[in-house]
Amino acid sequence: MKKFGLVGFPLEHSFSEKYFTEKFDNENIDAEYKLYPLNNIQDVRTLLENEPELVGLNVTIPYKKQIINYLTDIDINAQKIGAVNTLKIERKGKIFIKGYNTDIYGFEILLEEFDYEGKKALVLGSGGAAAAVCFVLSQKGIPYKVVSRNEKNGDVTYNDLTSDDIKDNKLIINTTPLGMFPNAETCPPIDYDAVGKNHLLIDLVYNPSETLFMKEGRRRGAAVANGLKMLHAQAEAAYSIWSDDEKITLTMNKTINNL
Repeated sequence: MKKFGLVGFPLEHSFSEKYFTEKFDNENIDAEYKLYPLNNIQDVRTLLENEPELVGLNVTIPYKKQIINYLTDIDINAQKIGAVNTLKIERKGKIFIKGYNTDIYGFEILLEEFDYEGKKALVLGSGGAAAAVCFVLSQKGIPYKVVSRNEKNGDVTYNDLTSDDIKDNKLIINTTPLGMFPNAETCPPIDYDAVGKNHLLIDLVYNPSETLFMKEGRRRGAAVANGLKMLHAQAEAAYSIWSDDEKITLTMNKTINNL
C-alpha cells in the first residue's frame, strides 16, 4: 500500500486527511493518507527514512519555504516563487525528493470565478501561500502590495496600512491563518470600514466556511469567498503529480504557463 501524507505544524484541523481518505475510498485506490506533525522541518529526513512506503507529501504552514533546503529537485514554477507544497518521493537506493507548488494552480482556479479586471490587490501575509498568490497576480498583470507584520517581509506593515490603501485596492486576499478554527474570532487587523461594495475579499482559510474577515467584508457590501475551491484544486493537482496522471498534470501546467 502506498502512503501519502501532510507535514507541517500544527495539523489538528487539516483538510487533507479527510479529503484524501475519502478520495481513496471512493475511487478504490489502494493507499492511505496520514498527518505527520513536525516540530522541526529537519525531522522530515527521519520521517522519510522511517516510512519507506511514503511516495508523496503535502507541505503546509510553516514549512513551504523551508522544505526547499531538503529537495533533490524542484519544479521551475515552485523555484520561481520560492515555495513548495507538494513532494514527489522516489527511492532508487537513495531518496529523491522533487518539490512542486500546486497552490498556484489552485488560486488560479479560484480567482477565475470573479471579475478582477481593473482591480489592485492587497495580499495579507508573506508566507508560502502568499508567494503563490503573488505569482498569479503578477502573471495576470494585477498590481499588488504585500502586507506583513514585519517591514522586511512586505511592502507595507499592518501598522502603516491606511484607509486609503484599503479603498484603492479592491481585491484583498488573506493568506494568513488568522480566523482559522479554533481561533475563528480573529481576523487580519485592517480598517474594514474602508471596505465597500466594489471590493472582493478572498480568504484562503476554509474552516469556518465564512471567516470573520469575510463577515466584516460582507457586512459592508463586498463580495467574499473562502479557500475551499482552491484547496480542492491544489489537492487534485498534487495527486496527479503523485500518480503520473499526464492528462491532469498537462492541464495544470498549461494553466500555469498561460498565466
